[in-house]
Amino acid sequence: MQISDDLYLGPVFRGGPLDALGAGNPAPMELGIGPMGRVFVFDVVPVTLLANGLATSQNPVSGGSFSLTAGAGVTTQVVDGVTRYVLDTPRRVTITAAGANTATYQVRGFDLYGQPMTQNLAAPSTSTVTTLKAFKAITSITNLNATAGTNGLTAGFNDALGLPVRVLAVPYIQSVKWDTALAQDAGTAVAADVTSPATTATGDVRGVYTPSSAANGTRRLVMTIAVPGIACGPNATRVGALGVNQV
Repeated sequence: MQISDDLYLGPVFRGGPLDALGAGNPAPMELGIGPMGRVFVFDVVPVTLLANGLATSQNPVSGGSFSLTAGAGVTTQVVDGVTRYVLDTPRRVTITAAGANTATYQVRGFDLYGQPMTQNLAAPSTSTVTTLKAFKAITSITNLNATAGTNGLTAGFNDALGLPVRVLAVPYIQSVKWDTALAQDAGTAVAADVTSPATTATGDVRGVYTPSSAANGTRRLVMTIAVPGIACGPNATRVGALGVNQV
């Protein structure tokens, strides 16, 4: 069932010429104040981050891809003959190099709604590089360079969680509760990247939130997000609700 009518706050009848105090009512209300936005509740218990949750130590050759594996918290799904490595919730993907490395990589996969997405990453060299986009499923991580990767590269995911609706600005996040604390969580929120068209270098089209402490499979995140009129009701757009088209 789809309900597309806007919500309004206030009386739905046409006011008379006099209000309760006998004063003139120059602007009688027919629909009330509105249209009202909605509140989306994002409720998730993310698993522990895993630096090698998608690929254990290896050195992909030039133009070659990581041999992906399903670590703890990752499941697999075969669609049209292609294996998808599915995360518990959309998360940023990481690639870590134990030593010097000059090869760069491309991560390909899908978002929460099954839309294909791609992100290019700089070369990790005794460091970790991280996608800006949050992937729900990964299909490949490919070496883009003419040289092979070196010094044992791993691929996994961190605690940056992709949001399910577009958060145009951080203040649209009204409340964030984490773990057992009643107080607001002091994590890090990144608003949606509105660059259009999106590219392999742009950020997440809906936004990302990183809790203040590490996920462990028991800590719960409950976030309330104010959803404006552009994202709901008869005047809503897909971009208003879910962000620009993925690339």
